[in-house]
Amino acid sequence: MRETMTSRERVIKALNREPTDRVPIDFGSHMSTGISAFAYRDLRKHLGLSTDRIWIPDVVQFLAYVDEDIRQRFHSDCILLEPEWERVKRWNPRGEYTFLLPEEVNAEFVKGDGWTVRREDLSMRMPEGGYFFDGAWMANWERQDEEATIALYAREAQRIYKETPYATNFLGYSRGHGFGGFFWGMDHAVRMTLDPAAERERALAVCDRKIEHFEKINKAFGGYIQLLTLGDDMGMQHGPMANPEIINAVCGPAYTRFCKFVHENSDIKIFMHNCGSIREIMPYICEWGIDAINPVQIACKGMDPRELVDAFGDKITFWGGGCCTQTVLGTATPRQVSDHVAGLVKIFKQKNGFVFNQVHNIMGNVPPENIVAMFDTAYEQGWASA
Repeated sequence: MRETMTSRERVIKALNREPTDRVPIDFGSHMSTGISAFAYRDLRKHLGLSTDRIWIPDVVQFLAYVDEDIRQRFHSDCILLEPEWERVKRWNPRGEYTFLLPEEVNAEFVKGDGWTVRREDLSMRMPEGGYFFDGAWMANWERQDEEATIALYAREAQRIYKETPYATNFLGYSRGHGFGGFFWGMDHAVRMTLDPAAERERALAVCDRKIEHFEKINKAFGGYIQLLTLGDDMGMQHGPMANPEIINAVCGPAYTRFCKFVHENSDIKIFMHNCGSIREIMPYICEWGIDAINPVQIACKGMDPRELVDAFGDKITFWGGGCCTQTVLGTATPRQVSDHVAGLVKIFKQKNGFVFNQVHNIMGNVPPENIVAMFDTAYEQGWASA
């Protein structure tokens, strides 16, 4: 089997739900398609690769930047659009695990309590033996003004476009200036129910500000990126956080306006991160103009892969759903992981609109053998003739 497309071409075709030589693979191009730094260090050691320089673009979730040798080993078609920190320090939370963090991250250790990072009146904590921080979402390290931030990302986007074959996605997490979305959690769900008209107008006002910001991004580096993230979590394990009709009535006009503007003024596709049981919201998500949905949380109620593909496979690209991280990846044998992935790839690739990724990030205690089995099977089963 021989590849006939570049990675970027392959991803663009999948986003357009056109045939590809093989299913595109994403390993770490997003803060929800990545890997815990602890699991990444174990994976590199397992493969006989250097573990000396693992840097952390997302300090809260404690995700590793996926390096070129790993991208090539696992045939990844995507890359994280995140400039490396200018000033870093080495941090050794335990044992042989050593990582590069932004210099301003000061983690204090108290035996029996773990590591705590404080900034102003905010704090977050990683317990002893833990894999990520919890508490305040402390991002925006190396903070700069908007103009400087946009210029920084523009340089990295241009480098990726001109010097690599990969597709990329603008997130804006680590230094701020992201796009977020128009649904803001359980409190918002209550407000939407009590005063839908006011919340609709609020969402539209936020949308107008996001469009203004998009115009700056588009002017600076829109020609170099393929995707832009809207990040919302509307689902719980057993259903949506709010009535889907209310979500559509209140938030739908803002999503529609934003997607329409992006599509009319660029070639950029809209990637929506939306966790949980969102089957009942999917018809609206497609109507709004969303191009790709992630993480496709298949263990949740109503998220059966076959039913999703049958109902929406000709309307949207599934970016995820390729391996269940809740019930399989961290606990099954490599053979079980491989069988699980093979079945899911066969289902999701039927209508062409599929980019392989596990459901959300690979957690810190996942065995490296299982990670290898997952990505190797995705590559083997992803060919058109497989």
